[in-house]
Amino acid sequence: MAVYPAYDNYKDSGVEWIGVIPDHWEVRRSKYLFSQSKELARSNDIQLSATQSHGVIPQAEYEDMVGRRVTQIQTNLEKRKHVEIDDFVISMRSFQGGIERAKAAGCIRSSYIILKPGPKIHPAFYAYVLKAPRYIQALQITGHFIRDGQDLNFENFSEVDLFVIPMLEQRAIAAFLDEKCAGVDEAVRIKEQQIALLRERRQILIEDAVTRGLNPATPVKDSGIYWVGQIPAHWDLKRAKFLFREINDRSEDGAEELLSVSHTTGVTSRSEKNINMFMADDYTGSKLCRSGDLVFNTMWAWMGALGVSDVSGIVSPSYGVYRQIKKDTFNSKYLEWLLRCSSYVEHYNKVSTGLHSSRLRFYAHMFFDMFLGFPSKREQDEIVAQVEINAAQIEAGIDIKERQIAALKEYRTSLINAAVTGKIKVI
Repeated sequence: MAVYPAYDNYKDSGVEWIGVIPDHWEVRRSKYLFSQSKELARSNDIQLSATQSHGVIPQAEYEDMVGRRVTQIQTNLEKRKHVEIDDFVISMRSFQGGIERAKAAGCIRSSYIILKPGPKIHPAFYAYVLKAPRYIQALQITGHFIRDGQDLNFENFSEVDLFVIPMLEQRAIAAFLDEKCAGVDEAVRIKEQQIALLRERRQILIEDAVTRGLNPATPVKDSGIYWVGQIPAHWDLKRAKFLFREINDRSEDGAEELLSVSHTTGVTSRSEKNINMFMADDYTGSKLCRSGDLVFNTMWAWMGALGVSDVSGIVSPSYGVYRQIKKDTFNSKYLEWLLRCSSYVEHYNKVSTGLHSSRLRFYAHMFFDMFLGFPSKREQDEIVAQVEINAAQIEAGIDIKERQIAALKEYRTSLINAAVTGKIKVI
């Protein structure tokens, strides 16, 4: 920030969240700068979605971004509100930060407050002001806490003072931030792309090792199984039913550690994932799982939701829990890596049954019918040890990129805060 000049003179705004401001800026009550619109939806309005990353945009555009349909519980236009371009939108329920600017006209659910900017407001400038962390904190103090956020209304918005500055400065600051933030966002995008490539490289490294071994010159044989493919000639090829048995032990009181199974993290303690939704009152009858057991999330196996647990606990009664028939047939890490290989996951997807993807199920008999190609336990240990060394180098690169992204985002936030509160002068 030192490269940017400051204004010549400052004064105390008298508002805690704002602090000092240039002496020609003025503080005003929010209700004199914005008005609340209660106009109902028009017959030709398109449906809008409020997003914290892209503002208020057409719902169809948002669905294209996330790659899925967004369910709208309330479809009656009479219960929706009309939104114009450059209006601002606040969620009255579950407010978690951010007042979003509308980039398209249409209608939105009635649970939103619609703010219309007055003549002294340049929307592009206040789009930054109303998302500043210190402003959000000030707004949150006025609300009533509920489970997943806060209840807010127009009176809450009116309680937090804002500042008004000459329109020329608003336009200049908005243009400055648009340019600078675009540069930061592009740098973040590039680094996120680099992280994705590093993670892909890590996955290829793992898959090559657990399906082909460490020596590329080793003679191979065709397994005759499409998801197994070619494997080293000295490796075993066996059906899972000769390697595992299903475990159906149940918890008597549900007091054991609750475990979660996902396609991203494998088997983890639910407490580590900070999940506070869909928690049952009683876990009596849940399936018991021991350290070393293989667990399939029956409903999401087609996405690779499985893992080998390194702790004892309980999982959903609908999950599949499997234990090695002969102890130490598998290195736990090797087994998890093998079963999460892309070709294996494709097989789960192919054989799972259900009407559509969100209802596919992968059952025990499907797993037991599968062939697995694998080496001796000793070779598995060698593979895991070498992969972890090589993967650590990739993970170190990912860590560096993630810290760079965090620094860029912190700079972006600091720059916005400094510009919109007059700590730096950009014109």
